[in-house]
Amino acid sequence: MRLSELKNAGRNPTLPLSLELADAAGPAQLQLLSLLRVLPGQRYVGAGVWRGRTVLAKLLVGPKAARHFQRELQGVRLLAEQGLTTPLLLADGLQEGEGGWLLFEFLEGAQSLGDAWNQVQALPVLADEQVAVLAEALSSIGQLHAKGLWQEDLHLDNLLRHGGQLHLIDGAGICVEEAGKPLSRQKVLENLGVFFAQLPKSLEPFTEELLVHYLLSNAEHALPLEALQKQVDKVRAWRLRDFLAKVGRECTLFCVQRGPFALRAIRREEEAAMLPVLAQADTLLDQGHLYKTGGAASVGRIESAGRTLVLKRYNIKGFAHWLKRFWRPSRAWHSWREGNRLAFLGIATPKPLAVLEQRFLWLRRRAYLVTEYLAGPDVIERFAPFVDSGAPPEQELQALDRLFAELIRERISHGDLKGHNLFWQEDRWALIDLDSMCQHSSPGSFAAAYARDRARFMRNWPESSKLYQVIDQRLPKAPDASAA
Repeated sequence: MRLSELKNAGRNPTLPLSLELADAAGPAQLQLLSLLRVLPGQRYVGAGVWRGRTVLAKLLVGPKAARHFQRELQGVRLLAEQGLTTPLLLADGLQEGEGGWLLFEFLEGAQSLGDAWNQVQALPVLADEQVAVLAEALSSIGQLHAKGLWQEDLHLDNLLRHGGQLHLIDGAGICVEEAGKPLSRQKVLENLGVFFAQLPKSLEPFTEELLVHYLLSNAEHALPLEALQKQVDKVRAWRLRDFLAKVGRECTLFCVQRGPFALRAIRREEEAAMLPVLAQADTLLDQGHLYKTGGAASVGRIESAGRTLVLKRYNIKGFAHWLKRFWRPSRAWHSWREGNRLAFLGIATPKPLAVLEQRFLWLRRRAYLVTEYLAGPDVIERFAPFVDSGAPPEQELQALDRLFAELIRERISHGDLKGHNLFWQEDRWALIDLDSMCQHSSPGSFAAAYARDRARFMRNWPESSKLYQVIDQRLPKAPDASAA
């Protein structure tokens, strides 16, 4: 295959494939055996064999290939020139009309710090194992900044453990202020803001403690926590907006198809499993265990390929109802978006797997939402034995405190906080039925919505019961002004 043909190969080109590339020693065949990352029509990154050696190949194609190649090459050279640990560049080239390539030594058995973090993130906050991963990352970032460089796309997957060292990768994201001289304080704060914004908010109280590991590598500047937190908040807001834009378009995370007769979105890793579910949604719902049927929505527990799921169908009750619904996003789409919002923010909810809006010439009709199934009891069932005593397990009350604190922190109102919409799952309370959920932009609108949510939640129990009184004392009656 010619390199230029890759731009038309889509997301899943047939492997293995052979490409003829050249270096100073002349042309040679690259046997590409696997793909690690694909940006269709632009970038293909994978492992292969070149002159008898295993390599990591970055292949750049399409109209932007030359620009992307030069940026990647410049970043790789900056890292090497400043003596920073990075995989060795073995060969590179750019051919007009074809594309560019960079071949790196392959770090056999390397582990990204992203994978290392995934293994420890469920541990108690600031466990030693978590600190070890973050300390490695911050030390490496400090070394980078001390040389006048920063990683624009800074995240844990761009740091690889191998042979007792931490390797910096992804030269395309490497930027320079003044090579060899420490980065200015403003650039340091901006870049550290990118890093800390990706960590769970539960780690926020420990930013100063974690920052020590950075300062051991680069103590050039005093770093005021308030200024750093402003950068973190700014990046978090941008990341959320960027993520929510992705839930509705074709990208690495989601498979999305839009047309005059349907809108379909699926988590990419779930595509093979969800396509049959959406194709026979009505049949599966009829055969499943129905929680609710008729009216505006039908909800059921279904089985597909040995897996239990929840399927919700949003019905059109008649012509008058259709007139109200056809011109605006369906409630299925709203729930899909808000479920992904909660998941991104770390607030427990069943993972949204797929959504389908049926359309006729773009006019919306029925819609379907598929989510994971939660087996846990709802809060009414869970707390039923304690209505009179008012003494449910403290762990579960604390989890309730945390959930309301998270909703206040993010200015999120649920819209229908009855007990059947709150499930106990893996030591957390998870929210379901997100049709009316809203993240508010102003403290005023959130305060009013929070008051309604809290009042609806408290109506789950008799006001005279001890359980009501215990929960009423614990839950904030109004959102903290500083949080909202």
